[in-house]
Amino acid sequence: MPERPPSYRVATDTGGTFTDFVVFDEAARTYRIMKVPSSPANPEQALLDGLSTLSGQGVPPEGITVFTHGTTVGTNALLEERGSQVGLVVTRGFRGVYEAMEQSRPFGPSVFDLGYTKPALLAAESRTVELAERITAAGEVEDPLSEASVAEAVRFLTDSGADSVAVCLLFSYMNDEHERRLANALREAAPGLWVTTSSELLPQMREYFRLSTTVINAYVSPVVGRYVGRLSAELARQGVAPGRRFTMQSNGGSVPFDRTADRGVATILSGPAGGVTASVAIGRAIGAEDLITFDMGGTSCDVSLIQGGEPTVSDQNAVEGRHIAVPMLDINTVSAGGGTVAVVDEHGALHVGPRSAGAVPGPAAYGKGGEVATVTDANVVLGYLNPVSLLDGALAVDAAAAERVVGEVAEGLGVPTVRAADGIVRIVNVKMGQAIRSISTERGFDLRDFTLVAFGGAGPLHASQIALDLGIPRVLVPPAPGATSALGLLMSDVKHDLVQSRLCDIDELDLVTTNGLFDQMVGSARKQLAQEGFAEDSMAFRYFLDMRYSGQGYENPVPVDSLPLTAEDIARYRRDFDAIHEQCHGHAAPDQSVEVVNYRVQAIGLVPPVSLPTVPDAEGPVSDALTGTRPAHFPGAGGATSTVADTPVYARAKLGAGHRIQGPAVIEQYDSTTVVFPEQQAEVDHYGNLLITRARAAEERPTS
Repeated sequence: MPERPPSYRVATDTGGTFTDFVVFDEAARTYRIMKVPSSPANPEQALLDGLSTLSGQGVPPEGITVFTHGTTVGTNALLEERGSQVGLVVTRGFRGVYEAMEQSRPFGPSVFDLGYTKPALLAAESRTVELAERITAAGEVEDPLSEASVAEAVRFLTDSGADSVAVCLLFSYMNDEHERRLANALREAAPGLWVTTSSELLPQMREYFRLSTTVINAYVSPVVGRYVGRLSAELARQGVAPGRRFTMQSNGGSVPFDRTADRGVATILSGPAGGVTASVAIGRAIGAEDLITFDMGGTSCDVSLIQGGEPTVSDQNAVEGRHIAVPMLDINTVSAGGGTVAVVDEHGALHVGPRSAGAVPGPAAYGKGGEVATVTDANVVLGYLNPVSLLDGALAVDAAAAERVVGEVAEGLGVPTVRAADGIVRIVNVKMGQAIRSISTERGFDLRDFTLVAFGGAGPLHASQIALDLGIPRVLVPPAPGATSALGLLMSDVKHDLVQSRLCDIDELDLVTTNGLFDQMVGSARKQLAQEGFAEDSMAFRYFLDMRYSGQGYENPVPVDSLPLTAEDIARYRRDFDAIHEQCHGHAAPDQSVEVVNYRVQAIGLVPPVSLPTVPDAEGPVSDALTGTRPAHFPGAGGATSTVADTPVYARAKLGAGHRIQGPAVIEQYDSTTVVFPEQQAEVDHYGNLLITRARAAEERPTS
């Protein structure tokens, strides 16, 4: 009998500085990681370079059976305003909905910003057309859409220079007839035009949020679609994973490549979502269900809260002030990464971020032409990062260049170079700490109940200090922190979120209509999963009813155990809503009438699980992993720094389960570096995680 050829699952996560690969060997049930420099000007090139390297390492393209990709193409198009020229179609008289937004200034720092301005419109006023039509709130046609109106709108949009069109008509979620007619006419008149209709993308109430989401989808989808198309064509040419290529979505699940182009808005948090998925699996393995994820890369830091093993999901999100209403993992992103730039202004004040040196030229320490100080350069000066090389010698470090650019900052501040480096790190840590507080303590959670999961190339460098500052009792550093997000892509099931708005008092709910609506959505989702190659036993479905007290402006999703619903079920879910509302908002009103707003179905295509490998018990003393010592500088009281001349440096690859390291210490590995502070200790568990806790007999840090 001929031997079966090797089979691999490959996941790739494109970051601002590096593109991470995780290769899972189906036969051996093990995985390995690889990093290549990102190519921002041509994002797919880094992926192709990585695949070429893997081929040279014995992973041929035709041996890759599943390919999953986390991309920042849509994110960057939105943040940098490099999307498509969008035309917008609205119901006559509702042109101002998009610009008026919620008619209020956002919460947070902008409330105190005297110079606050709203984000620029992604669909210009000059490319917006009002359509003579009207659907009522009950879904009835009050003002029919004429063929003349359709023809006029098509002519206006094709002449406007728009290459993508967003169609959002009033109450189209109740009756999509008019949106469908216009979309068909546009596609027939201009086959190359990208058309997004709100009734297809997001058939739910709240006009502004539906409109904003539709416009953003129209803005980024052509960019994402063309990118995925180019990448897919090249992967097909090489024979990589035919029919099994997936893109990570913001909801924590993946979607086939051919569905990505239609829903580019669903990829806005594509990369960070993978890290959350991996953290859930890692936490579950060690019995820790309450986690704060801390993903710090080269350009940004992403944090998220996981409670009871379930990540927080929201359908009311904002990215740079632009609202997105598709379900997304609740991830808070701040401009704080290894490449974040530090400058001194004309008043002698130190600023860290938001500008980043990116992959090119990158930090000065990387020797690629960087001429300004970054967080990475500060970490080299402080002795945290290896002063000779990173990535097991593949990336040379120019410590003198780091010293020089940080020295320029120090000169502007009038302080020693080490003090300036410490100031850079302290400022960026405060920014990231505030991001963690915003998703935890500011929502009523006690950080003492959580474990901080630190990953990304720079996460383990900063996590120990942030945990000490915030009072988080434990830090968990996964075995491959620099590729944890990519590992999460391997673990992600395919997920499709379906929603339908039908506003009704819960006491007047018609069970036949309710169950029929759920059946319709489940049937559609089941058909879609079957087309994507999932057997019936590989499908799972989750159901939710979005409820609110009558008159409220927000809803809470209530999980539904099973279908069909009965009168007893409705009464029970009504009580569940009171409990959920009290947990989320601090109060409940059991005597108040309740409305059902949305019906939701999450369809899941289950992929074969990726089990986390264990590591053998330590056979020798921890000193066997010691590779040397170097001076390192740690924060002290009153803003001072303390130098530990002989800080131990360990090779993580030589650590076994049960090894314990007393701080201060630096632990190096291929994809990241972990810093353990003087009052902490680190222990290796059976999954190879580093668990960092405050030492019981910790002494106060030296002050000199």
